[in-house]
Amino acid sequence: MASVVVIGAGAMGLAAGYYALKRGHRVTVLEAAPEAGGMAAHFDLGGLSIERFYHFVCKADRPTFELLDELGLGERMRWVVTSMGYYIDGRLEPWGDPLSLLRFPKLSFVEKLRYGAMMAAGVRRRDAGSLEQVSAKDWITRWCGARVYERLWAPLFKLKFYQYADNISAAWIWTRIKRIGTSRRSMFQEELGYIEGGSETLIHALVDAIRKRGGEVRLGTAASRVAVEGGRVTGVIAGEEIFPADAVISTVPTPLVERLVPDLPAADLARYRAIVNIGVVCVVFRLKRSVSPNFWINISDERFEIPGIVEFSNLRPTGDTVVYVPYYMPVSHPKFARSDALFRAEAFGYLKLINPALGEGDVIACHVGRLRHAQPVCPPGFAAMLPPIESAIAGLQIADTCFYYPEDRGIAESVRLGKAMVERIAA
Repeated sequence: MASVVVIGAGAMGLAAGYYALKRGHRVTVLEAAPEAGGMAAHFDLGGLSIERFYHFVCKADRPTFELLDELGLGERMRWVVTSMGYYIDGRLEPWGDPLSLLRFPKLSFVEKLRYGAMMAAGVRRRDAGSLEQVSAKDWITRWCGARVYERLWAPLFKLKFYQYADNISAAWIWTRIKRIGTSRRSMFQEELGYIEGGSETLIHALVDAIRKRGGEVRLGTAASRVAVEGGRVTGVIAGEEIFPADAVISTVPTPLVERLVPDLPAADLARYRAIVNIGVVCVVFRLKRSVSPNFWINISDERFEIPGIVEFSNLRPTGDTVVYVPYYMPVSHPKFARSDALFRAEAFGYLKLINPALGEGDVIACHVGRLRHAQPVCPPGFAAMLPPIESAIAGLQIADTCFYYPEDRGIAESVRLGKAMVERIAA
């Protein structure tokens, strides 16, 4: 039995705490925020409990299903046939299936064939392999041609990664294609899942399970430093308190590691500093009227400064329409500091361009959320850039969403990695 302190009560930290208790360890989870959940936490949107940042489940998310079953929540999974659209040059076109591709007016017949071949090959591909050393731009251009990349993909990358857009790993985009591509009822029907009650159903169940097993979840308790003696972790300092530990699992964003663990070797700290994160400003609307029948819409239109929107209520029934309008950008970008009111006005203007029937009277509630470390920038060769999860300090493991790579952020990867770190403690 070891005394384990987990820093961060997002899905990964809570999963780590839960699995550590199952192995017989003593566990304390520290969370700076007043609520658990991290990016999966809920907030009140005019009386509706909804995720701060949208989450969905794919059929490949086995760690999520296994954890739900353990917690007695397996019957809370729901599956819905969803659809995708592409708003391009002022028109909303169907997208995301072979018939939509064949009917898509912005590509030639040969370009459609090449695009379909890339998607089919991506879904069948078993691992990233050589894609780890290739940029998404080069990979997509090789399959589809430069015109397809510039027309369909470049606007999305530019409005998510800005100056890093042309140097994103092909392995990263491939895993997104494969995960969605394998979550289908048929070739013509995408099928995604959600947890009844939203992500907070799982988050609350994890917190309850930890506490029932004798563990502690301390909210509003920000870790300030990992205590180290003789090259081994001895605990975590939070305010005036010291939490003794034989093992520490840190799940905070990598940009915070240098402050939290200054005793790491200088070379390791430099590797953490080299990891770039993109921030997000997410505008969430609760509306009386639907924007479209699609769950998500990609956007390629010069009037828009967002890569797409997610109409979450087309996946999880919420009564009224719920739409997420995410603005990804480096936090150094001047726009990141704009007021909530400006983001709200601009975002609603975009929704009205997609559906001109929308009016101000349709807005029930709106929330603007900001996150400074929302999306890691993963260039080719990113796997070799990552420091080891097992740090140079004995007993200390460090991971955040960067370490899901080449997978993208998601609850399934949080659960998988949280459990894997606990298994290393046992070893």
